[in-house]
Amino acid sequence: MTWTTQPRSEAGGISFIRAGTGSRLYLVHGVGLRAEAWMAQVNELSTTQHCRAFDLPGHGASHGLPHPATLAQFTDRIAAAIDAPGVVAGHSMGAMIALDLAIRHPHLVKGVAALNAIYCRGPKAAEAVRRRATDLSATGHSDPEATLTRWFADKDTPERRACREWLTGVVTEHYKTAYEVFAAENGPSDADLACLSCPALFMTGEEEPNSTPEMSVAMAQIAPHGRAVVVEGAAHMMPMTHAVPVNAELAFLIRETSR
Repeated sequence: MTWTTQPRSEAGGISFIRAGTGSRLYLVHGVGLRAEAWMAQVNELSTTQHCRAFDLPGHGASHGLPHPATLAQFTDRIAAAIDAPGVVAGHSMGAMIALDLAIRHPHLVKGVAALNAIYCRGPKAAEAVRRRATDLSATGHSDPEATLTRWFADKDTPERRACREWLTGVVTEHYKTAYEVFAAENGPSDADLACLSCPALFMTGEEEPNSTPEMSVAMAQIAPHGRAVVVEGAAHMMPMTHAVPVNAELAFLIRETSR
């Protein structure tokens, strides 16, 4: 799998990669990345779906948001680029946005997949992510190596090299805006999860230290139509490194929403 830059379309200041025809599958990436992080999903699932992989505001070719911003502002900007109801899948901060879309804009979401999503961080994890946000604000930039090590350990792979390129290419101010939102949020409330009316997939990696398997299981138990999947051997960049099980579960969710 190569991760080369793809042509883009644009709606409401949000740029996106699109491919295929059929019912809609919307894909939302995490902080510092770009729409190409979903190419393993777009390439396979666009054979049966109309896929749109969005650039977050301030990422890729999307217009940025004023600093500081809120999760709702990120979500609403993505919502404005959705032209028909569909399945929404998000990864990391994108999972926050996908769940917020399903909670606040249910008419747009037929099913939701939250991949490597956080929920009720423990005190140690919450302090670590706040510290990273504070350090970013103080220095004005972020060395991606610590992030890449959390995601890939010491492995030098095409996926790691692609993520390094994306992390170093994003405008610092926009990265900071998104990361501060990510650090301030703690996942959906129990009340909001309990109100999810659509099928909901909560999926993470067995080796994920931050968006842990326990978090996905807990959210799935609260959501009325929730389902948890833990991928053996996967860590944070699961959609890129473990595309086969991710694609299979997304395809199952799509079928579930079309019954």
